Amino acid sequence: MDISDQDPGPSPERAKSQSWEQGVLQELALSAVKEQRRARRWSLVFRFALLAYLVALPVLYFPRDWLSFESDGRHTALIQVNGIIAAGSNASADRIVGGLRAAYDDDNTAGIVLRINSPGGSPVQAGYVSDEIRRLRAKHPNIPIFAVIADVAASGGYYVAVAADRIYADKASLVGSIGVLMNGFGFVDGMEKLGVERRLITAGTDKAFLDPFSPLQVAHVEHARELLQEVHNQFIDAVRAGRGKRLGDNPSLFSGLLWSGERSVQLGLVDGLGSASYVARELIGEETIRDFTPSKGLLDSLMDRLGVARVEGWYASMPYWRGQIR
Repeated sequence: MDISDQDPGPSPERAKSQSWEQGVLQELALSAVKEQRRARRWSLVFRFALLAYLVALPVLYFPRDWLSFESDGRHTALIQVNGIIAAGSNASADRIVGGLRAAYDDDNTAGIVLRINSPGGSPVQAGYVSDEIRRLRAKHPNIPIFAVIADVAASGGYYVAVAADRIYADKASLVGSIGVLMNGFGFVDGMEKLGVERRLITAGTDKAFLDPFSPLQVAHVEHARELLQEVHNQFIDAVRAGRGKRLGDNPSLFSGLLWSGERSVQLGLVDGLGSASYVARELIGEETIRDFTPSKGLLDSLMDRLGVARVEGWYASMPYWRGQIR
């Protein structure tokens, strides 16, 4: 037997190299398996998240009361006017009118309470609500509507109230502010001190009407006063039409002043003192109160909490009338 023909086998160095390569391959294979498992887990997580989103979307989109059912039996309908009366707000004309129409269309509505807690807002939005209340009153003469003032019904808030059959308030409520204002700021002197040059190009001689960065023009001031007086007269006409002979002859009624609820009874701005429950129980005769105020969806409420506000229209950025206490 020739020893030189025998296979000596792998050298120790080569065997060590093959063992290392096998270990690397095993590690790579295990890593690939782990990565696949991780990808599958994340895929399941994303799928469940998407499913949860699709399930929750209708709940977030629709108002919170979308699953509510009409109550049986007669009731007093309640519509709340809370906050600034403006487009897109909780007290927008669309929301208030929507609640009013739903209340009037309900066969079990014995009467309506419009509970107001508002310092005013847009004269246009308040006018929409006032006009619609008068139209619905004429269409449903057997369903009385009462305005009940909580903390304040000033300016546009009172504009809405006078469209009701009668008005009630607490003795400490703030009522009135029958006036119109337009306010802003002027930065002309500040710009001059800072060395800022105003470059304004317009088409139309009065397009820069009351521009805060340009000197105030007498003609613009006079035009603004005429405009405000016109809207003020519309406000006064609405108050006189709503209150009629009940309104007193105090010369300060339309000056923009505020009055307490107790004093407002004496001035004829309010018919009496009482809460929403008092009106429902003693005047309408149905103590059961059903709230017809349209509710915001949970998604809108979440956006409000996060401070995301939707501004609708040019008017929202302009000065508006309000009953702000100074």
